[in-house]
Amino acid sequence: MAAPRKAFAGGASPVCDDKSKAQYIIFNTSGAGDPINANAPGTYDDPAIVHSSDAAMAPTPLTLNGQKSIAAAPWANLSQSVLDRTAFWHVMTNTPVHPKEPDVLKLMGATYAGEMLPSLLAKHLAPCLGTIQAQPISIGASSPSEALTFGGSTLPIIPALALKATLTNPAGALTNLQTLRDQTLAQLYDLYKNGATTAQRAYIDALVTSQAQVRNISQSLLSALSSIKDNSAASQMLAAVTLVQMNVTPVVAVHIPFGGDNHRNIGLATETAQTVSGVATLASLMQQLSSAGLSDQVSFISLNVFGRTIGPSTTDGRQHNPNHQVSIVIGKPFRGGVVGGIAPVQTDYGATAIDSKTGQGGASGDVHAVDTLAAFGRTMLAAVGVDAASIASDIPTGTPIPAALA
Repeated sequence: MAAPRKAFAGGASPVCDDKSKAQYIIFNTSGAGDPINANAPGTYDDPAIVHSSDAAMAPTPLTLNGQKSIAAAPWANLSQSVLDRTAFWHVMTNTPVHPKEPDVLKLMGATYAGEMLPSLLAKHLAPCLGTIQAQPISIGASSPSEALTFGGSTLPIIPALALKATLTNPAGALTNLQTLRDQTLAQLYDLYKNGATTAQRAYIDALVTSQAQVRNISQSLLSALSSIKDNSAASQMLAAVTLVQMNVTPVVAVHIPFGGDNHRNIGLATETAQTVSGVATLASLMQQLSSAGLSDQVSFISLNVFGRTIGPSTTDGRQHNPNHQVSIVIGKPFRGGVVGGIAPVQTDYGATAIDSKTGQGGASGDVHAVDTLAAFGRTMLAAVGVDAASIASDIPTGTPIPAALA
């Protein structure tokens, strides 16, 4: 049974678990099944694993919080301060089907009432951060399968350009709605201030307060949104950082391409180009957060529907891999390193079990490969200060990996 004080609907409002650990989350997700797992740390120990032969993707040493590893060259371009907070999780999503992306975000049935991980994060973080809304905002979804749900309701997808149009109040018919809303609220306030019940007055007061909050949004932040010209990954990062600065939502969902659905990809060219550009986008995001003084307040989390095949059968493209996906997490709550590992599975490779005490992968791990997705979800909740009882209620199965936390 879900904890009543944490309920999404029909129960008491959620309360803050641990404000000192609360983080805003930029949540990267893709239903394409990007080949992040083909070039990440932890995949260069076995010479049979196929990597891009492009010089831009050359195997390169890097250090993750003192842990030495090897990855494709773009990952080594992240600053050392970022790498020390970066962990690469080798997990099994247990599906090779693109439209199963919503199920993966629900941790393949591990969450209570089928709630998505980004929505669980938002539910717990909203009261700690005092955001305008608890619901996540999705600005990067490139297909319906990447849409988010919250409390059983599907949330709208608001691309960066649409967000700009909404918040910067462009000239046109929509401009009059702001004045009309002000007038209507004033009339309602006059109507209810003397004869309304306590609950009715509280509701009207809340509307007036939310109106005032919107009015107080810094014009400099609105100017930043005005510079958005498209819905590219770079524009999404600018929009995401601005939404955090506006304190609109605890979780912003984005889509950074890292190679896509590359079945026929001669020389793995698209994989190479998008890995280079994807890591560069991440680096830019980290720089924006640093410039805004938000490096300790915002974490990046990725979770995709599946990874790609990486075994010897790979030639000029990669197939769907239900046994191995790599999630990236970057932020103050995380210990840099590699969580889990890989081993041969049939003709390819899959995630291994994880030792819950050390985070290392191997056949002797007590977290079985099929349970690594739930372990990932539980650890993400623990990272942002959610208490153990609530984690157990929200994700009844799985084991958190404390060694993955700073």
